[in-house]
Amino acid sequence: MSIPARRIAGGEALWLAALVVFVGIIAVLPIVRLLWEGAGPFFLGNDSPALEVLSDPTTWRATRRSFETAVGGAFLSLVLGTLFALLVALTDLRGKLLLTFCFMIPLMIPPQVTALSWIQVFGASSTLLTMLDLAPAPGSKHPLYSREGIVLLLGIQHAPLVFLTVRAGLRSLPREAVEAARMAGAGTLTVFRTIILPLMTPTLTVGVALAFVSSIGNFGIPLFLGQPAGYQTLPVLIFSRLSGFGPSIISEVAVLAILVSAIAAIGVSAQSWLMRRGDFRTIGVPSRPLAFVLGHWRLPAEAGCWLIVLLVLVLPVTALVAVTLVPAFGVPLTWNSLTVDAYVEVLWRQAVTVRAFQNSGFLAATATVMLVLASVPLAYFIAWRRNRLAGALSTVIDIPYAMPGIVLAIAAILVFLKPIPVIEYSLYGTLWIILVAYLGRFATLAIRPAIAGLTQMDRGLDEAARMTGAGFVFRLRTVIGPLTLPLTAAGGILVFLTAFNELTVSALLWSSGSETLGVVLYNLDESGNHIQAAAIAVAAIVVIVVLMFAAHLAGRRLPSGVLPWRD
Repeated sequence: MSIPARRIAGGEALWLAALVVFVGIIAVLPIVRLLWEGAGPFFLGNDSPALEVLSDPTTWRATRRSFETAVGGAFLSLVLGTLFALLVALTDLRGKLLLTFCFMIPLMIPPQVTALSWIQVFGASSTLLTMLDLAPAPGSKHPLYSREGIVLLLGIQHAPLVFLTVRAGLRSLPREAVEAARMAGAGTLTVFRTIILPLMTPTLTVGVALAFVSSIGNFGIPLFLGQPAGYQTLPVLIFSRLSGFGPSIISEVAVLAILVSAIAAIGVSAQSWLMRRGDFRTIGVPSRPLAFVLGHWRLPAEAGCWLIVLLVLVLPVTALVAVTLVPAFGVPLTWNSLTVDAYVEVLWRQAVTVRAFQNSGFLAATATVMLVLASVPLAYFIAWRRNRLAGALSTVIDIPYAMPGIVLAIAAILVFLKPIPVIEYSLYGTLWIILVAYLGRFATLAIRPAIAGLTQMDRGLDEAARMTGAGFVFRLRTVIGPLTLPLTAAGGILVFLTAFNELTVSALLWSSGSETLGVVLYNLDESGNHIQAAAIAVAAIVVIVVLMFAAHLAGRRLPSGVLPWRD
């Protein structure tokens, strides 16, 4: 039962006020400032950049391309993610844990690394294809530099989102309805068509909406694959405009950023509308998950699943590693040409790449620590001290993560372009503006697990400590903190995994001295240093897999569902 707001003690009230200020700075202020920059002049009757931007054919061409690639990518994610979810959740497939872990890796790998790895799979200069004597003729057009290439990689990147939502829905299906249909003589296909598929509608809708919104805001894949073909989506158009003209056209790109957010909001609204049109309630309560016996089809199904993992994960990563082991781009990989100079160069010799590793590690670690520390009191107020203010905080912290990252970057520039009043210090052009943007972007990853955990926990220990006169800080340190430690640690791992290789936000916020790994990777590839860019990408993948494996080992002590690849 919630405690009325009037009973919040003075110490708790001060903490709540501090949290409101913190969330306001990292989440509310940037969004409000962005909306005002884009729409404010119009409502005030002044000359608005919106009219000029919205009358530009380039804007609507980029909008159409964003929409068509997002729709295509979401559809491919739906097919791939649903297929995997059906086999993992409803059958007696073997090796489900390892399959799920491998299938989740593409989601954790940054989009720019995904694009770079797939670029190395095809093309006349592919080291892997050259080694296998399968490389196309020199001068051949790269097949991924196209709309279809963007759709393919968006589908692969976001298929795990569909997989997670559909798997969760399948495991909550009422077993009684399926068993009743079987007793009535219905075959497996009939059961699937008449019972399982209709009951899957809510999770399929949510999954495809997540994939669509993620594809709309995806920056790395359209940047790497679209730019060489002159195919610009809205995020890439924003990046090109701001990179070419700088902050002088910030009002125009703010309008573009609002347009991107509007398209993402349309996707979410469409999902909500579809959910309201149907009645998806079920009779009974969820029980033990269904388990269809594949029989003689089990081996082909397992082979098909591992073939998909081979194609979407092993093949591109192998091609990426192969290009890092040759002395020059296009040189065949042999025992005589094999070298690790690229790794030595980017990890030890080049000052900019070493600095990028340091900056990315610092930003990811600092954001992780700050968000983990803030997540404990925030989760306490949202889960155990429910009131209108806590409910507003719960809603607000989700917005920066739901909106495209490049939109958040524009909002951060608008807020911190000018010096901060009183102290007269400008965050723009420093590492700190990236940190503030990361705090807003990844706050929900750290806070949501803690909220979910406290919601399910007994409040008796906290109430007992309160009755003995323990203050809020003491209870945070001795009761609430230890209770939420496994969950906040898991949230912190997700924050670090996501922030370490981030590109979308930092691409617009970095300056000399504040380069991140994603930025350096793009700059190296753009300047023709493909081998060094690939070496950075391989190092990033190694870090991600190691952290995921460490989290997996620690996940045995975590509640179910905290880590997405564990049951």
